[in-house]
Amino acid sequence: MSKPVANTAVSVLVFFLICLRITSEADAVAAPMEETEREALYLAIQGFVGSHWDGRNLYPDPCGWTPIQGVSCDVFEGLWYVVVVNIGPVLDNSLECSQEAAFSPQLFELKRLRSLSFFRCFTSVNQTTTLSQDWRKLSGSLETLEFRSNDGLTGAIPVDLALLSNLQSLVLVENSLTGELPQELGNLVRLKRMSLAGNRLSGQLPASLGNNLAELLILDLSGNSLSGSLPCSIGGMSSLLKLDLSNNHLNGDIPSELGKLKNLTLLDLRNNSLSGVTPSLGDMASLRYMLLSDNPLGGNLMQLGLRNLRSLTTLDLSNTGFVGGIPEYITDSRRLRFIALDNNNLTGSVPKKFQELSGLTALYLNDNNLTGELEFSDEFYRRMGSRFAAWNNPNLCCRFESSGRVLPGVQRCEN
Repeated sequence: MSKPVANTAVSVLVFFLICLRITSEADAVAAPMEETEREALYLAIQGFVGSHWDGRNLYPDPCGWTPIQGVSCDVFEGLWYVVVVNIGPVLDNSLECSQEAAFSPQLFELKRLRSLSFFRCFTSVNQTTTLSQDWRKLSGSLETLEFRSNDGLTGAIPVDLALLSNLQSLVLVENSLTGELPQELGNLVRLKRMSLAGNRLSGQLPASLGNNLAELLILDLSGNSLSGSLPCSIGGMSSLLKLDLSNNHLNGDIPSELGKLKNLTLLDLRNNSLSGVTPSLGDMASLRYMLLSDNPLGGNLMQLGLRNLRSLTTLDLSNTGFVGGIPEYITDSRRLRFIALDNNNLTGSVPKKFQELSGLTALYLNDNNLTGELEFSDEFYRRMGSRFAAWNNPNLCCRFESSGRVLPGVQRCEN
């Protein structure tokens, strides 16, 4: 080995050893963290898991060499600050709430907190908790707020949540929240996701959401008791990818402004009392899932604008009161995998071109007034199996057999 190369190798080795020593010494010293921040973290966690939790001795350096599961930190101006707190039985060693779990004032002293999440924390129905807390103290930092599966979390959504001006994700799912949606939630203009599914919320959908939340990507209010009509302003949520308002008590006509949601991929309005259809739904060129079942929509399939929905994979229009024939151009949506047109008053023949949809795995046509002969091949019936249904169409018949027997509920053609 030449002398310059040897010197270089020695220099690299010495540098590596020095770095290793510095790293080891740094790990042995508690990371720089304000004592007030450390104490606020300990007391905040104690409020949820119980006073028996001895964080000071178990985790003397919570942002350094003794990290707490569910807690993350970041450095600001040379000091560690808590930025993430997740409470709940997500992993084996996660922090779990006690039956007496409660908010501690110190939680709101974590001035750099960006993400706060609770999963199955407030579960006692005998000792309930509300969301009425001092949220304004986190208005400059909090970006994500989540409460999932907390049966003991009751009361209304507080107006003060609208003070969280940097909030990007608000998830309050499967709790016991009641009352109406505050109009002030429309002030959360940076919001990308709002999911309030599975609560007991009531009242109308605030028009302010559509007027102001142009950056919203996901709106899920399913599984509540919301009522009234859909506001026309809903078309203002131009970035929306997913809209789920299923399993509520919404009524009135579907507004034509829905057609302005050009980026929407999922529209789920199932199990409401909505009526009327609009051709503007055909303007949602990105739509993949159209789920409108169990609504008294009425009208005919021609009014839905299905001709333009070439990205559609799932079409659920069962029990919607549709009349008239099945337009053959539905089969122009070559990506369709699931079609449910059952429990309507559809008439006329069944388009043979359904069997040309190579990805189709389910076709439900039962409980209508369809007539004529089913002209699908044996291979099509084998591919569908039990996911093809055409019973309770009195004047519909079939010449083909599946697995050695006539299709259930469909009579054999006589000629």
